[in-house]
Amino acid sequence: MRRVLQISTLLMAFLFFGREVALAQRNDGVFRNEAFSQNYNPADTLGRDTTDVLFSFGQYFRGLRHKEELDPAKLFAGATFMPGSQQIYNRQYWKLPLVYGSIGAGVGLGIYYNHRYKETGNIADKHRRTLCWAGAGLAYWCMLMDGNANYAISDDDIPGSAGKATVYSILFPGLGQIYNGEYWKIPLYYTGLLWTGSYIYRWNMNYRRYRRIYNEITMEDSQYTGKIQASTALYYRNVSRRYRDYFIVGFAVMYLLQVIDANVFAFMRNFEVDDNISLKVGPAVLPPGNLYATGSSSFNAPTVGLKFGLTF
Repeated sequence: MRRVLQISTLLMAFLFFGREVALAQRNDGVFRNEAFSQNYNPADTLGRDTTDVLFSFGQYFRGLRHKEELDPAKLFAGATFMPGSQQIYNRQYWKLPLVYGSIGAGVGLGIYYNHRYKETGNIADKHRRTLCWAGAGLAYWCMLMDGNANYAISDDDIPGSAGKATVYSILFPGLGQIYNGEYWKIPLYYTGLLWTGSYIYRWNMNYRRYRRIYNEITMEDSQYTGKIQASTALYYRNVSRRYRDYFIVGFAVMYLLQVIDANVFAFMRNFEVDDNISLKVGPAVLPPGNLYATGSSSFNAPTVGLKFGLTF
């Protein structure tokens, strides 16, 4: 698991800091400053680009007060730490007692049975604790699924929403593909998930077996009489753990791939593709000092050239 955590940390660092590193690449003087410092929105505008802020608590709470529209992805992100907020946004307030009651009952009973199990050591209390906490997790999952399913998309997003497809795939693999109507992809992703999952189970069983054998051999006053030596058990323990971690990473990559697939193909669903391709050529006049055309601000006269427009 240590290798999995290391790889996950590197991936997160790449995602978060990759953009800053790219912007820090050395460019040519004035052009770099001009290209990366321009503000294309008026300073006093109330609207902001969707890339300005990925998630804002102020925007989220304005959405819950129905002062601002929230997309399904942001609503889902907020509901993960504020259970019931999706139902509030969807104006289905009558579901809140069900949400809080089911989750609270599962967590509360789980704590109660866990306390009894620690006092008495009764295995039945341990099983009840596990079932209660599993029930709370299931209620939490159902809350997120219900909030996404009942999200009303605007007319501009019909027949589908990329945000809803993404959330569906996060909550249940393949559901985003069903939402997009791409049923043929489901066997492909499930084959990958089940294949990697089966090897995770297999290598984890081997790892636990050889770890137990190695611990028995190396413990004080060991009564071990098996044929496997300590060095052999140690070798197969490490190998099994390594391959288990590799397949865990593969499973995560396959899971992430089906989420990205659902998002991209839902976003491109309304993209019109036809055979009408045209090329238009015409004169073009660029204003003086245009850095994107000349690469320098020393040109004070307009620049005349040709404009090519490709329509497809």
